[in-house]
This record gives sequence, C-alpha cells and structure tokens, in this order.
Amino acid sequence: MELLAPGGSLEKLKTAVLYGANAVYVGGERFGLRAAADNFSEIELKDGVDFAHKHGALVYLTLNSFLYGEEIQQLRDYLPTLENIGVDGAIVSDIGVFEVVASLSSLPIHVSTQASTINLPHVEFWKRQGARRVILGREVSMAAAIEMRKEAKIEIELFIHGSMCIAYSGNCIISNFTSGRDSNRGGCAHSCRFLYELSFPENGKKEKSYFMSSKDLWGIAQVKAAIEGGIDSLKIEGRMKSNLYVASTTKLYSQLVKDILSGKLEGDDILIKYQNEFLKIPNRHYCDGNLSQYAGMDSIYNDRENEIKEYDFVGVVLEADQSDFMLVEVRRTFYEGDMLELITFEGEDITFKALHILDVRGNRQLKSRPGTLIKMQKISQAAKWNLLRAKI
Repeated sequence: MELLAPGGSLEKLKTAVLYGANAVYVGGERFGLRAAADNFSEIELKDGVDFAHKHGALVYLTLNSFLYGEEIQQLRDYLPTLENIGVDGAIVSDIGVFEVVASLSSLPIHVSTQASTINLPHVEFWKRQGARRVILGREVSMAAAIEMRKEAKIEIELFIHGSMCIAYSGNCIISNFTSGRDSNRGGCAHSCRFLYELSFPENGKKEKSYFMSSKDLWGIAQVKAAIEGGIDSLKIEGRMKSNLYVASTTKLYSQLVKDILSGKLEGDDILIKYQNEFLKIPNRHYCDGNLSQYAGMDSIYNDRENEIKEYDFVGVVLEADQSDFMLVEVRRTFYEGDMLELITFEGEDITFKALHILDVRGNRQLKSRPGTLIKMQKISQAAKWNLLRAKI
C-alpha cells in the first residue's frame, strides 16, 4: 500500500520522501488548487521528480483546478513539459481537463477528491473513461471504500489524515463571497474557520459559533482495515503545512504501516503507541471524520482558527558526518540549555540538551538566530535532512 504525502515545496517533497513516503503530490505554477503554496517551477519540478525517483518514490502533479475555456490551450502546451520531466501522474477534477490530458498525453490520471466521487457507479464511470485511480471524497467510510475497490477493480486512494472541509470535498464558494477569492481555483481563504454570529428571529437570540469548522482527521485506527481491504493509497493532507508537520505525520504513518504488516501491533496497542506522538503534531483536535460512521456534532472544532501546537520546528541538520559536531540551519530561535528533539528517519526520536551553540567560526552563542548556520554537539543517530523540534 502506498503512503502519499504532501509536497508543498521542493524542501517538503524531500522531507516527505526521506521520512517514508512512497509518493508525493505537488502543485505546479498553474492549474492547481493551492495558489498560496510554494508551487513548483519547471526546474524545481524536475529536481523534485529526480530526487523522488532516486529514492524509489513517485510524484503526482495537481491539475485539479476548474479551468475556463481560454486556459485549455495553456494546459495543452504544458503537458509535453510534464511528460519530459517524468511526472508519474496527474490529479484532475474537471471533466474537460480529464479529456485534454487523456487525449494529448500518456500521463496516468488520478481523479481528484474535488470530483466528489462517493459511490460505486461514479467510480465505475471514471474507470470507463480511462482513469488509473480515483481519490474518493472525504464523505466515504473505510468500509465503503474497500467495497468500491473490490467491485470496481480500480486503484482507490483515501484521505487518512489532515484538515477536513465543511463542503463536499472542497466544492465550496464561501470564500468567493467573504473575501473575493475563488476556492475552486486555488484561492480558499478558510472562511469556514471564521467565527460567525447566528441570529434566531423566533426568539431574538444571537449566538457566536465556529459551526462550520471541522476537527482534523486522523485514521490511525483504520490503517489495518485499509491494508487488509486492498486500498491502494492512503493520503496525508497538507501542502500548505510546515516541514515539521510533513516529517512527523509521514514518519508516524510509515512506521504504523510497518508495525501492522509485521504483526507487532493489534487493536488498542496501535492507539496506545501512536496517539501521544500524533498529539505532538499541530492539530485542531482529532476525529475519524466519516471513516467509521457519518461525522456528527462532535466533529466540529468550536474554537478559533489557530491550531493546538506543542512543538515548533527549530532547525534542519545539513551535515552530520563530522566527528565532533553537526551543522544545523536554524529556523526558529532556541537557547543554550534548551531541550530539543531530533526527528530521526526511522525509530525513536532523540531528546537531547543543546549543550553549546557555536557559529560557523566556532564562537559560542547563547541563542541561535533564524536563517543562520550553527554547530552543535553531534548526535550519533543524526543524518542529513533530519529535523529538530522544541517544545513550546
């Protein structure tokens, strides 16, 4: 089974691959639904695809925006570039875009969750059109997804972790009216996360609520069923999220899959081992969405947009093969004596104290500064591109 992670930038793509993703989904500079992400230029896309392929991973490109007529020719001109770069598949929502990609390229087509495919006839329709894979809507249960995989005999991808949407798989136009930004063309302003005042004319009462904001999805209890049921790909949401989020979620799900396949974990043991680690990742509280039963009132996150955050990303290891130090690029200030965690690619993370902070010339510093390079005491398990985090 494929573990599919978000690649919101070239650095995040590399992070996802190194922390255990079998595949990464990314956006180009056009035709995707994350306009504010660090989308890939053609040069970056080539670098990302080459890096992923070198490490045995695949790269899928989002072409999941809904296009107007004048943009179709631009898409036609773009497709040869994607094939030359070696992209492993295109994620598509628009039927017209599907037709253009299918007729003018050999790219495998994955039908986006934006197509809101939630039943067997819809899956079978896409199969007849020549789709390689269908990414089901978040409204589908794990049991229903498994049944569709069995009956349709086409690759099925399902979201297992991340933000959820109040609308059918993102087909929402609230942002169009609240901020003039088109959600279905990459401009979602997360208006559903705002605080609204509700008025009740029948009794004159008013109430403030985040009634459209959802808790985050986590499907750790559903992974075993997905494996046994033949689900082809489990997808982690989050191209707009941090490197720390990408590294942490990818590593945890990768390890979880390995533990299940090895027979080491069963039932509640899975939750006991993994739930505390998932709580270290920024979240809006967790629920299992629609994976086990239809989401109800307890799936509402009735709080302001800010996520619960216990840890922060403070640095990335750039060099770890020196005998007495590791070279770190600082992302957030930390101090000599602070307790840090090294997020290893596999196995237990390493907690350690920052015994000393030196600049590249070897001069002692009491605190680090974002954007600089520092030397720290070497941690024997450290490897290039490992992330460092600190408890807030």
